[in-house]
Amino acid sequence: MAEREGIIPDNGPPPRYGYSPGIRYGETLYVSGQVPVDPATGNRPVAFADQVQLCLENVRRVAAAAGARLEDALRVGVFLSDLTHFEEMDAIFRTFFGEPLPARTTVQVGLNGVDIEIDAIIAVPSPLR
Repeated sequence: MAEREGIIPDNGPPPRYGYSPGIRYGETLYVSGQVPVDPATGNRPVAFADQVQLCLENVRRVAAAAGARLEDALRVGVFLSDLTHFEEMDAIFRTFFGEPLPARTTVQVGLNGVDIEIDAIIAVPSPLR
């Protein structure tokens, strides 16, 4: 039987509240919502494109710490402060994932101090891969 393993990347932003950035269970990784916080400085970019890039980089950091890649993503949730950003987000999003693209839900929500948050469910490859 698989055990839950908390994933906290050394090079990712530390959690500020009571959660793990990722939980690995067997060959599945559940990535908590990642916001655009630079792990080195704690700063948040102002430009929306920079926020998207940084969110996806933070998701990538959690995936890598668990031995996975963004190309292994099964499902991604994107939370936007304003759906008018959808096209810009989608164009950047596509550059991070291989084909086939993961299943995705995108919704408009109230966010505090950022314009985007991204979570994911990612397959963790077996060591023989």
